[in-house]
Amino acid sequence: MRTYKIKMKIIVSTVFLSVCLLMAAAGCGPAQSPLLPVAALPKADSDANVLSVYMVYVPVRIGIVPLTEIVPASLSEKIAKIKVYVNLTDSFGCQQKTPGVFRFELYEHIQRAANPKGRRIVIWPDIDLTDPSENNKFWRDFLRAYELDLDFEPAATQDCMLEVTCLCPNGKRLSADFVLKLAK
Repeated sequence: MRTYKIKMKIIVSTVFLSVCLLMAAAGCGPAQSPLLPVAALPKADSDANVLSVYMVYVPVRIGIVPLTEIVPASLSEKIAKIKVYVNLTDSFGCQQKTPGVFRFELYEHIQRAANPKGRRIVIWPDIDLTDPSENNKFWRDFLRAYELDLDFEPAATQDCMLEVTCLCPNGKRLSADFVLKLAK
């Protein structure tokens, strides 16, 4: 009788241990729903509905990165340059690369004024970055910004205000200002 009780304890312990191992192997995660067949997925009524999904990823803000500076003329290059870094931000606050046409204008900066933008000094030709290969030339992935060089002959003696405007593919026009300090 005693050996019978010992054998029963071993069998019960083995069954209990097996059940515990099976439960541990099965995991405790949530039950996953079966995949829907393709026919059950919602269909797009038109291309406009498909594109509306991506509209939250278009740029909503443009900025000039504070790395922007005036690079004085060197012996090899006789003209000074303004090295401009421009970033575009979507509605989630993520900096992104996007096609667009950029326009840069330089104005006199009027300190302590309601409208600090004085008379226009320079307007550069538009820079079209709608072509992917042209866009890639100016994109700096490590900065998540575009780097552009603008020829500049510093005739002003005071600080200037640089304005960038981007015409986005969706027709939206974004602009930002940045005060450039002239070395005195």
